[in-house]
Amino acid sequence: MPTGSRKKFIPMKSKTSSNQRSTWPTLSSFPTPAKALVTAVIFILSIAMAGALGQIIIHDIIPTFFTGAHPEGHMGYDEPEENTTSESGASRGDLFAEETVEVESEKAAFHTTEQFVWTLKWTHIHLFGMNMIFFFVGGITVFLNYGVRLKTWLIVLPFLGVLVDIAAMWLKGYVSPLFFWLHIPGGGLFVLVFCWVSLRALGEMWLPTTSYSSRH
Repeated sequence: MPTGSRKKFIPMKSKTSSNQRSTWPTLSSFPTPAKALVTAVIFILSIAMAGALGQIIIHDIIPTFFTGAHPEGHMGYDEPEENTTSESGASRGDLFAEETVEVESEKAAFHTTEQFVWTLKWTHIHLFGMNMIFFFVGGITVFLNYGVRLKTWLIVLPFLGVLVDIAAMWLKGYVSPLFFWLHIPGGGLFVLVFCWVSLRALGEMWLPTTSYSSRH
């Protein structure tokens, strides 16, 4: 075959990925009612995020740096009331609390203790609630004017973060209060992704399209 008649070979994977990026709808192409819906969802979730941040400050941060009674309940549910003793940090939050020694009148089965029942209840409610939020944020992320790889990471990272957050709750309850620090990377993943996706989505929908015309 003559050299000039050869056709350039394009890998099937690259060709498919290119077609997906060129045909997939983006937020900037949404009709106004759809843009209003996405904006309302972002607005309501932002209020919820602010409320969660306030609860963390009141429940954990303030008791950590100021002595006083530790607020009752966590995430809207009463914590198990068990007799505990601690050499230091008894009136502080989880951040700097020392190892505690539980004093129980009778040795109960592990699965019947108040700590286990409360943590299990918190886990499944937290997972259901957070996954619904991730579903909405992930749905918005799908239509961002980004490449497939970046959008995939933005969708997956919050789910990884909530698993770390759940692990921190169990570890700090049964291993050491120092595992509270795992809440920072766990919750931080979702907060960063939420802020990133929200700002990008609002920009693509309501700012001039030329500002977001290129795909990254």
